[in-house]
Amino acid sequence: MSISLPPEEYLSSMKRAGEALLQQITSAFTDQMQQALNPLAPGEASAMVQRAFEAQRQYFDLMTDLVSGTFLRLLGEAPPPVVDAPPGDKRFAGTEWNDDATLAFLKQSYLIGSRLLFDLVDSTDLESKERERLRFFTRQYVDAMSPTNLLATNREAVQRALETGGVSFAEGLSNMLGDIAKGRISITDEEAFVVGRNLATTPGSVVFENPIFQLIQYAPMTETVHERPLLLVPPCVNKFYILDLQPENSFVRHALECGHTVFMVSWRNTPPDQGHLTWDDYLRDAIMKAIDVTLEIGGTEKLDALGFCVGGTMLACAVAIQRALGADKVASLTLLTTLLDFVNPGEIGLLVDETSVQLRENTIGKGGILPGRDLSFVFSTLRANDLIWPYVVNNYLKGTKPPAFDLLFWNADATNQPGPWYCWFLRNGYLENKIRLPGRTTGCGVPIDLGRIDMPTYVMAAKEDHIVPWTTAFQTTTLIKGPTRFMLAASGHVAGVVNPPKKKKRNFWVDGIYGQGTEGWFASATSIPGSWWGDWTDWLAARPDRTVSARTVLGTNRYQAIEPAPGRYVMEKAE
Repeated sequence: MSISLPPEEYLSSMKRAGEALLQQITSAFTDQMQQALNPLAPGEASAMVQRAFEAQRQYFDLMTDLVSGTFLRLLGEAPPPVVDAPPGDKRFAGTEWNDDATLAFLKQSYLIGSRLLFDLVDSTDLESKERERLRFFTRQYVDAMSPTNLLATNREAVQRALETGGVSFAEGLSNMLGDIAKGRISITDEEAFVVGRNLATTPGSVVFENPIFQLIQYAPMTETVHERPLLLVPPCVNKFYILDLQPENSFVRHALECGHTVFMVSWRNTPPDQGHLTWDDYLRDAIMKAIDVTLEIGGTEKLDALGFCVGGTMLACAVAIQRALGADKVASLTLLTTLLDFVNPGEIGLLVDETSVQLRENTIGKGGILPGRDLSFVFSTLRANDLIWPYVVNNYLKGTKPPAFDLLFWNADATNQPGPWYCWFLRNGYLENKIRLPGRTTGCGVPIDLGRIDMPTYVMAAKEDHIVPWTTAFQTTTLIKGPTRFMLAASGHVAGVVNPPKKKKRNFWVDGIYGQGTEGWFASATSIPGSWWGDWTDWLAARPDRTVSARTVLGTNRYQAIEPAPGRYVMEKAE
């Protein structure tokens, strides 16, 4: 094949041809858009159409430059890429996506087309939330259509198949069939971990249980301990051992080594016959019951309480109710990546609207189960290029097994939720944002007023949290009335929490100025290298408390040890 035009003339000819093609498409598109947008005011329709036209013009300009550059590469030139993957995008990390002319064209045309789709979404006159929802679903489509996800265009997968004589194809098919049987994509080597054997191994005993939860008391690791016990309330949408993974990254062990007597709520994986449980049931028969049992075993009038994610939301509601009733049982409160104000709940909020909530209310709102795999899939779509498509490529196209990773093992260990509890949380939290408003919701028959939380509170957020945006978590400081320490950790929703000091990783920010919003706080905050765990233990140790000799026997005569930690409930698997 020969090219008769010199490169300069070819570029000019390509641009003229592209402009002519754009003019024809624009004319046809105008007619269709004017018909579709006829109900809109002329000015609105014109502005929206113009934005769409501009997006298409940019698309054709970029495609024209890409085609021209590709031909120049065939002529021996080395033009720079027209577009490149954004920083942090690992899909096109392989050198072949830049060195091979065909794959480079494919990559760049995909990126250009992706930009067009997002620009078209941005050109619409939809309300902000509706536009963001459309953008979310567009991203799901764009991520799925990446050429890295297709066997024919994934050079690494093809090369591996050639090197293995097709064995990788067979192994990939076997991996896929296995995941279909499980109903989810494998994201870690699940055979590498066993709860109670190499996860959740901190010694302790279950000292109380009811149909909703077990309460674990851990064996002390110091000769003397703080008199007040520490109660941990993890999210009920996950297993508790995110706070007690392996000894080197166990938050529970860290607290024990700092001289605390630690109690843990271990949620039951809701079975079908408990699909009637409500938000009130969880507050009264779980959170408040755990507080009372912990106090009785500890022999104190008050305890320190910590809640993580939705565990923190429930804990805050329970504490507010107790304070409204005149009970003063919590000396200090810690909230890890917790939403109390749902004004901006991140991308999860884009999936919640009146129609979707009513659908859930009509199906499971009066009884039923939300399967754990449904929630797990939703959380995975928030980071599809991290939690879905890399495993599709590696597991199925390349026929490899995912590596062992305790955080991802925990992430895949899903739990079922009772329908009434879930629907209450969706409506009053994500949809209507009532929990933050005094008296707009009730718990156990008592109006919930977060302003009644008057004890010292440590509020932890994570800078890259995609489930609880830190700027929204910051609003907690305006809702509660006690003295507050806000701390912002690096990383995301889980990795930001699980950051043991010994690894000396990441950093955190503290001591920003309040009253100037999140931007003002962050601009004035101090960045400290390493883990925030030490900052939290120092804060907790500064609360007035005395030390006592550690108990050698767990529980009491009334609450005797039922079974060793981690207990039965955490072993139950979601269907």
